[in-house]
Amino acid sequence: MNLKTLLIEKANAAMLAAGIPEGTNPAVTQSTRPQFGDYQINGAMGAAKALKTNPREVAQKIIDNLAVEELADKVEIAGPGFINIHLKPEFLASSLEAANQDSKLGVAEHAQPHKVVVDYSSPNLAKEMHVGHLRSTIIGDAVVRALEFRGDQVIRQNHMGDWGTQFGMLIAHLEDLLEKGIDLEKVALADLESFYRDAKKRFDDEEGFADKARDYVVKLQGGDAHCEKLWQLFIDTSVKHSEEVYKKLNVTLGRDDIKAESAYNARLNGVIELLKEKGIAVEDQGAQVVFLDELANKDGEPSVFIVQKSGGGFLYATTDLAACDYRSNELDVDRILIFVDARQGLHFNQVEITARKAGLLKDKTSYEPSLFGTMMGDDGKPFKTRTGGTVKLADLLDEAVSRAADKLADRASELSEEARTEIARKVGIGAVKYADLSKHRTSDYIFNWDTMLSFEGATAPYLQYAYTRVRSIFRKANVNSNELAGKIEIAASQEKALALKLLQLEEILDLMISEATPHVLCGYLYELASLYMSFYEACPILKDDVSEQTRESRLVLCNLVAKTLQSGLDLLGIEVMEQM
Repeated sequence: MNLKTLLIEKANAAMLAAGIPEGTNPAVTQSTRPQFGDYQINGAMGAAKALKTNPREVAQKIIDNLAVEELADKVEIAGPGFINIHLKPEFLASSLEAANQDSKLGVAEHAQPHKVVVDYSSPNLAKEMHVGHLRSTIIGDAVVRALEFRGDQVIRQNHMGDWGTQFGMLIAHLEDLLEKGIDLEKVALADLESFYRDAKKRFDDEEGFADKARDYVVKLQGGDAHCEKLWQLFIDTSVKHSEEVYKKLNVTLGRDDIKAESAYNARLNGVIELLKEKGIAVEDQGAQVVFLDELANKDGEPSVFIVQKSGGGFLYATTDLAACDYRSNELDVDRILIFVDARQGLHFNQVEITARKAGLLKDKTSYEPSLFGTMMGDDGKPFKTRTGGTVKLADLLDEAVSRAADKLADRASELSEEARTEIARKVGIGAVKYADLSKHRTSDYIFNWDTMLSFEGATAPYLQYAYTRVRSIFRKANVNSNELAGKIEIAASQEKALALKLLQLEEILDLMISEATPHVLCGYLYELASLYMSFYEACPILKDDVSEQTRESRLVLCNLVAKTLQSGLDLLGIEVMEQM
């Protein structure tokens, strides 16, 4: 249930019934102080200004027409015209009981689901995935999970870099290795970085190799069967590297989600011809160029967007325009979300403007490059190895699990070695993901092992441990949480604060989905866990002097907290454990 949306609808209806002109939209916020109610409506002051009257008089008119009897036991005017809503404990209780019986915890599916393409991860198949691919992969996957949870139809697309001039060099090197009888999977591509370096060294130093590589590029682009076979062999083996990383990261991308650069080859000539026919692209020094006045600099010079090289070659720009056409006109989607580094912002602005001019994007299709900042080291520079090299993502994840195991070794435990190994995996991977996802998508952040693996503060280990603490209550009580169906009572202030937070889940997911910002869900889960700890300390559950009815009520609340933590973390791609 989205209480905020419900109250906005009721406030709008009340303003309309009170004769307040349309266009004065009320704002509804959750109150931070109990004395000011649970929610606050702010619309009277704006309406009063338009009507040239007293805000408190307008607020009273809104209250007179506000149909919230079933929700609230008190509605009052505060200050210059704020309207405070005090929700009924009975209403909160019945809402929580319904959420506890619902597989989606009271979160409704969209009445009108959207069809959404989400373009994320997008590694270059000439090299292994590195830390630069982390943010696109996990932010995109979290948003995808939330979209599907709300009932939208999601089309995952992994726009892998599997085309371009470098592939002539790579398949020429691959061919020579195969002719020597070297096992491709065990040797040639065991380390993609080494494979790439060896091919590049031959390209730079070995006589005749560069010519052969260039010839293979032409043949590959022309559909030569032999070159395509070698290229496909390289791609298949490269994809296996990516799949291993996705499995470690617990992301939902699979082989069927790959829609790589090469998938758009057949469309590229048509895109250029369309741009030329419409006069959008013009020849400049042999290249096809779009001059965009919309992005002109301070001197009035238009932004230059090259869509075809002077030699006839295509660029990322051409492929991205073809992708717009496919997604908007063929798939007929409502939204296109693309998770990319902030440094690519200008490029995607150019793509959208050009695509809309050419009709490659329908008016109904929103185009949303979701830019993200950089993972930084302690020195404030992009995260690198100690020697200044690129950090392989697989190595980073392995180190996270190893460090988590060391951290857990310091904690007393009766668990088996096998169980501790599995917990270390969940804690290590979860720590890396939450540390990233909890930062605003557009922000740079400092990567710090000690902070992310801490069991205190806003971290995955803290939330995973909070979940295990809730679950331990049912073991102590010898109760099957799935069989709990008792009535909830909201009496203590800590119970009410927890209830209000639990009923915010749908609102939080809507915000996360609309702005593609998983950090709001991270923050929500941390706040929920913190409120639970306050509730646990103030509201006894298993003590002898607690009545059976109160005990049952608080156990149901605990169960809903556990399920919300588990579901929320699952939407972030973070696993929980029953014991730690």
